[in-house]
Amino acid sequence: MKLFEQKFYESMQSKVPLLDKVTRFIVTTKGKQMRPMFVFLCAKLVGDVTEKTYRGASMIELIHTATLVHDDVVDESFKRRNFFSINALWKNKIAVLVGDYLLSKSVLLSTDHKDYDLLGVISRTIREMSEGELLQLEKARKLDITEDVYYEIIRQKTATLIAACCEIGVLSNSTDENLAKKMMDFGTYTGMAFQIKDDLFDYLSSNVIGKPVGIDIKEQKMTLPLIYTLKKADEKDRKYYFNTIKRYNNNPKRVKELIEFVKSSGGLEYAITVMKDFQQKAKNILNEFPDSQARKSLHSMLDYVIERKF
Repeated sequence: MKLFEQKFYESMQSKVPLLDKVTRFIVTTKGKQMRPMFVFLCAKLVGDVTEKTYRGASMIELIHTATLVHDDVVDESFKRRNFFSINALWKNKIAVLVGDYLLSKSVLLSTDHKDYDLLGVISRTIREMSEGELLQLEKARKLDITEDVYYEIIRQKTATLIAACCEIGVLSNSTDENLAKKMMDFGTYTGMAFQIKDDLFDYLSSNVIGKPVGIDIKEQKMTLPLIYTLKKADEKDRKYYFNTIKRYNNNPKRVKELIEFVKSSGGLEYAITVMKDFQQKAKNILNEFPDSQARKSLHSMLDYVIERKF
């Protein structure tokens, strides 16, 4: 990871002083870097870590960072991991352009080294992540998200990037497409569990994620606990709580009331069951591989995904 951090910073460098200042800030405020870890561990699961593995991990982290920078602009968010966001420090225009720059660097990193298989993966990933975000925005307007649509949104929005990590890890030292597809499925299941865990934080007052409780409801995001609860509710309750999401989403009393209704209706328990089911599907794929340190570490990562406190 130390070597990766150095290579990742090098992959962002530019001749423009302002860009360098922003990318230095990005490196110093980095998050858990879970995604590059998936790239390295999946590469180790099937072979050795190569220079191509480092490039693949850098591509993934460039895409991930670009989407976070763009998300903060879209969400008008001024904090990221308890630091000021790029748009808070340098305004929206610079933040959008920096995000664009990082995306272009991820593409250039693959074309410059003729890693066309990795280019295919990251191009598909960028497209799917954009589609997932737009699908969520469209559905938030109509509030007509079914459970199936929710799964499609989180698959595209979150799981597709973790799936790309695992696929790229394999492709960095193997030409076995079936193996790459198998690990892509592993990453998809892991990513689905990861996003459901994130959605559960919205209902837990003890969360230390730094995200205020009920923020998804305020933003009219229909997540699994809420979708399940409203589907199960009688007509009177459903109308009342739909009205809360639609018209009273900024009323703290009504939002608190809805959170309590979700909790008492078994919405959290249902979401936890689904999350653990996705985790088990991912573990089943892992267990097809011979025992190794990489497999043990991936099992630990899977446990972390659903047990984390932030």
